[in-house]
Amino acid sequence: MANFFFGLPLMVQGIAKGLAVILFIFPVAAACSMAERKVSAWIQRRPGPNRTIPPFFVGIPGASILQRLGIFQLAADGGKFFFKEEPLPNHVHKFYFILAPFIAMIPAFTTVTVVPFGAYLDPEGKVIPIMLANVDIGILAIFAVASLGVYSLILAGWASNSKYPFLGGVRASAQLISYELSMTLSVLPVFLWVNEPGSSGSLSLARVVEFQSHAGFWGGTWFLFTMPLSAAIFMIALFAETNRQPFDMPESEADLVGGFHTEYGAFKWSLFFVAEYANMIVGSAVFALLFLGGWNLLPWLPLSSLLEDLHRLTGSALWLNPLVSGVLSIAIFVAKVLFTIFFFMWVRWTVPRFRYDQVMRIGWKVLLPLSIANLVAYTVGIYFLQG
Repeated sequence: MANFFFGLPLMVQGIAKGLAVILFIFPVAAACSMAERKVSAWIQRRPGPNRTIPPFFVGIPGASILQRLGIFQLAADGGKFFFKEEPLPNHVHKFYFILAPFIAMIPAFTTVTVVPFGAYLDPEGKVIPIMLANVDIGILAIFAVASLGVYSLILAGWASNSKYPFLGGVRASAQLISYELSMTLSVLPVFLWVNEPGSSGSLSLARVVEFQSHAGFWGGTWFLFTMPLSAAIFMIALFAETNRQPFDMPESEADLVGGFHTEYGAFKWSLFFVAEYANMIVGSAVFALLFLGGWNLLPWLPLSSLLEDLHRLTGSALWLNPLVSGVLSIAIFVAKVLFTIFFFMWVRWTVPRFRYDQVMRIGWKVLLPLSIANLVAYTVGIYFLQG
């Protein structure tokens, strides 16, 4: 099967991988809503969604287990949002009001194209990343496209022609400006270290994982351990960029009713949150690639060494097959992404929401000076370490 797939034209391979990624992210982003309710219930010591079940599933062996897990709740929510009547208030700017939620989806799914989500071993034993577009400006493309997502919130707030949604849109733009710079500065030390003197410069995320796969202490160490401050700043800024509590100022129901989506309902309302969870998935993937070794199982245990160890222990050459190695690497990477998503949800139901002035103060007076000092310190350190 592997030979059949890699024998296909490159365009067909790209379309197949693109559809596979979208078919994975869209339902997972939708399922995150149900998963968040289960996580919140676990934290608050209550059962959460556990009663929904289609009538024709009653009595089927094993269906009660799925019911208690809340699996059927996802289908119920999807059907409710899809078939529910779409409200369209008379006072809104109708064209832009309808357009805003669809614009929110575009950056969320476009950034996936430059995110590697696995790797496989070719016949020569070389690790080849699996991604839709292996470009040298990977992280730059993600920052550039992801920052466009705020336009959907601004457009939704303005098109609603109401004061609370408009304030939510204004807050979204202010929050983006406050945290985008700190996020960008936090990853610069990573790429300064990866692009060693004499090597061809690249901003590809695959290059970052490749560097964390090198032999030796510094080469095999995940950047989470060598650059903990960069990881912390990036994660905090990621919360703000994805409008996750405690940084959910654009939709703060305590003082803005519902923020930018106050006038929305049914399917259009759900698109905003599918986009939010999709952004959270992509952000978690980028964090795993930058600071958690990507598809490497453990520090100092790259994918190639893991496959060779499995080949030696089992005596089977199946582990070196491109398809098997690719599936294993994707499984490792997805596990890290899901853990990071769980961390997002854990923080949301643990840390209280900041006030708007506190959000601005943290962005400008705490994270920005820290990110600049972190960049200067690592620039000097990398100079002496690699010079």
